[in-house]
Amino acid sequence: MAAKQVTTTPFPDQKPGTSGLRKKVPVFRQPHYVENFVQAILDCIPEREGATLVIGGDGRFFNREVVQIAIKMAAANGLGRVLVGRDGLLSTPAASCVIRKHGAIGGIVLSASHNPGGPEGDFGIKYNGANGGPAPESVTGAIFARTKAIAAYRISDAPDLDLGTTGTHEIDGMSVEIIDPVADYAELMRALFDFEALEKLFASGFRMRFDALSAITGPYAKAILEDTLGAAPGTVVNGEPKPDFGGHHPDPNPVHAHELYDLMHGPDAPDFGAASDGDGDRNMIVAPGLFVTPSDSLAILAAHAHRAPGYAGGLSGVARSMPTSRAADRVAKKLGIEAFETPTGWKFFGNLLDAGRITLCGEESAGTGSNHVREKDGLWAVLLWLNILAATGQPAQDLVRAHWAEFGRDYYTRHDYEEIDSDAAKRLMDGLRAKVASLPGTTIGGMTVKEADDFRYVDPVDGSVTEAQGVRVTFAEDARIVYRLSGTGTAGATLRVYLERYESDPARLEQPVAEVLAPVVAVARDLAEIEAITGRAEPSVVT
Repeated sequence: MAAKQVTTTPFPDQKPGTSGLRKKVPVFRQPHYVENFVQAILDCIPEREGATLVIGGDGRFFNREVVQIAIKMAAANGLGRVLVGRDGLLSTPAASCVIRKHGAIGGIVLSASHNPGGPEGDFGIKYNGANGGPAPESVTGAIFARTKAIAAYRISDAPDLDLGTTGTHEIDGMSVEIIDPVADYAELMRALFDFEALEKLFASGFRMRFDALSAITGPYAKAILEDTLGAAPGTVVNGEPKPDFGGHHPDPNPVHAHELYDLMHGPDAPDFGAASDGDGDRNMIVAPGLFVTPSDSLAILAAHAHRAPGYAGGLSGVARSMPTSRAADRVAKKLGIEAFETPTGWKFFGNLLDAGRITLCGEESAGTGSNHVREKDGLWAVLLWLNILAATGQPAQDLVRAHWAEFGRDYYTRHDYEEIDSDAAKRLMDGLRAKVASLPGTTIGGMTVKEADDFRYVDPVDGSVTEAQGVRVTFAEDARIVYRLSGTGTAGATLRVYLERYESDPARLEQPVAEVLAPVVAVARDLAEIEAITGRAEPSVVT
């Protein structure tokens, strides 16, 4: 077979967001749309001739078709070898693992993460670099610039490959290896965690429920939890990846994973509950009768990570995205290690991880990870929790309460206003930015503003600057509000409002979250004039 060059014209809307290009499936199905973006990625990979590239995705609708396109384009653009997950499947953390283990130049990862799938759902393409992490802004900027100038793309006219069987093929002199999508990842998990202790934990009668939400983590969770560690059959539910996620909205939070949430708050709750998202990089942790916020989860994992073999030497530092609560900072202070606050987007942790400045990192949006890969990793977080429970012998709910007793509690919630008018969203944020300088010292709703700014990040490793990452308002009452527009949606704009308040009084560590945060919520709505500008009296989702 031979490569051919196809004439094309640019699409104006191919600017990557915080984690690649995400649009509705019908947008990606336009003629040349996928090919243009993939060619732009390939054009921006230096020294790609003869190199190894990883390709795979979360199995959502249109995944197989794009995998075939990407393979043929890699062959036509001089790559020497492509590693593809069987059936075109690779969870996002597994893709990072494979890139790193096999010395690949990078990977094309197909996912829209926690967004819904199906013919009218969402799809996404992103490029991960040789370190296994999402491309930095310098690279995504170059990719976007290339999409605006592209005039042709190169693709092999070879027939589609059989992706369902592991083995090696050849296209135009390029080797294509169909690999077991779980094997490399499972091997890495075994190196990090005490599998013998986890086997004993399950053998003791420990019960858990893992809801894969009919998304990519199902095969990984079943292989590790049930087949290797001996968790009871049926521990993993909704474990088969489906193109439409079985109708699930694959976002692991109490709203979309309500069956798990309700089970864990019911009379026969198992000892531990967890869920993951569409591409396997997020997690939800639920103890019996107690939802663990992602912010608290990061802090608890940081405090106890040394109990797992892979982290027995301690942590070099921790990092959190700016909207994530300050709970992890308190742990870092006690441990005497560095704590970093970064913009939202996993790529911002990459430099810190590569430089050895941090070991653990996390985001309030249910993403937690470490230096084992360069992505957040849902199942990894669950296994670290299990390792800690096995090592301490404490029930999960007791572990959380002991953490609050030692460090205090950061009451936390997030309000999402989804698919609001983009112009209205911009007006709202512009209005907030105009107020920032005058806010300190003012009193709003009985709360006094201590500090306010538009978050600006200076990377401590390479000195790069990232501006306008969200408006922060901190109050003398040890409360904080953050406003930012999400970069992960596919329609309109999503305004995210993050609200937190710290409490150290032992008598007030188990108050209703809504009650503690009610004054902060009222101030947040009034200060930003949310209803007046967006027409929304209430958020779409509260987590």
